Amino acid sequence: MTDCLCDLRLAHARLADGRRVAIEIAAGCIAAVKSADVSMPAAAAEIDLSGALVLPGLTDGHVHLDKTMLGSKWRPHRSAPSIRARIEDEKNYRRAAQIPLDEQGARALLEAALRHGTTSLRTHVDIDDVTRLDHLAQLLDLRARWADRMQIQIVAFPQSGVMACPPVAEYLDEALRMGADLIGGLDPVGIDGDRDGQLDVVFSLAERHGRAIDIHLHDGGPAGLDEIDAIVDRTRAGGLSGRVTISHAFALADADDRRLGTIAEALREAGVAILSSIPGGDRCPPIPRLRELGVAVFFGSDNVRDCWNPASVIGMVDRAMLATYRFGLRRDDEIASMIDHVTEVPSRAAGLGPGTITPGARADLVIFDAQHVPQIVVERQMPALIVAGGAIVVDRAARQR
Repeated sequence: MTDCLCDLRLAHARLADGRRVAIEIAAGCIAAVKSADVSMPAAAAEIDLSGALVLPGLTDGHVHLDKTMLGSKWRPHRSAPSIRARIEDEKNYRRAAQIPLDEQGARALLEAALRHGTTSLRTHVDIDDVTRLDHLAQLLDLRARWADRMQIQIVAFPQSGVMACPPVAEYLDEALRMGADLIGGLDPVGIDGDRDGQLDVVFSLAERHGRAIDIHLHDGGPAGLDEIDAIVDRTRAGGLSGRVTISHAFALADADDRRLGTIAEALREAGVAILSSIPGGDRCPPIPRLRELGVAVFFGSDNVRDCWNPASVIGMVDRAMLATYRFGLRRDDEIASMIDHVTEVPSRAAGLGPGTITPGARADLVIFDAQHVPQIVVERQMPALIVAGGAIVVDRAARQR
């Protein structure tokens, strides 16, 4: 009997750079990436990909598992004049609904995300005076049950504010003790009316617990740009390079090119990343320009069928296509680069996902029936095969033998 050196081999795979290889997987990680022409010993299982394109597992850098109502009873969207009003509408819905997150839509969203090739994500969970720590406890349980299929980071998110809702600071402290991976924040000026007060709490909690930071920043104009500067300054002072993300950063859309260049340099040097969902309207940061300036930008789906937004797309290939369309990208290299924002960049900038197909990396892989990356994006392809933690979790062609 021949000893098997790997649990699974993906033979005749095509990488994004065009190389034909065999990818060997053992103990949930990539054991080797070999030329397809090299003679190899038997594997426990082998799939002939016949030249199909393989990418690292895709990453959704920003989602709200505790908010989604995907798969549950339709709730007509209710307009709100402000972010504060939207927050109160959602809190009222939660008081009335009292639905476990699994039943409300969290599990349905995870299932849909996985089908679209997402194998890692960062979810924010509301920590406020209504939910307190209940939703966090539910998501910690859900994360444990999904650990073999999805790598999940959890952000303790003070949606009702920190200074404006005094009990929240204590809840955030306890949330980090319970197992939340990051501390969040929200519009220090727009929601709390106290930029330094909120940032003092957020950064001190991050230091106390040794956690990273992900702050929602919807505030636009000069106030929003000043808040970005303040976050950058605190990141430098705290030695937190590579551990701070600003989600949305709408104010960057308001900066002229000179101001944008100055802020981009500061973001790059401080190691502060930007998360964007590629929103509609005029509030989307200029992603291609930020990329040119060396800022780490990664993508997320944000709100998926919830009180904030009834319409969104779940797949990260779709998100790359949204960016391609919005910014008028035409060349193959431009289109292909958008996939970096859901693979390599979140891995490097936020510790999310494997990012690369190299020995030692977690074996999260998505396989497409495509010749090259631009084809995947413009056709908004669904993966034909998905491997998570070394195990096949989706196989639309059932090609294993």
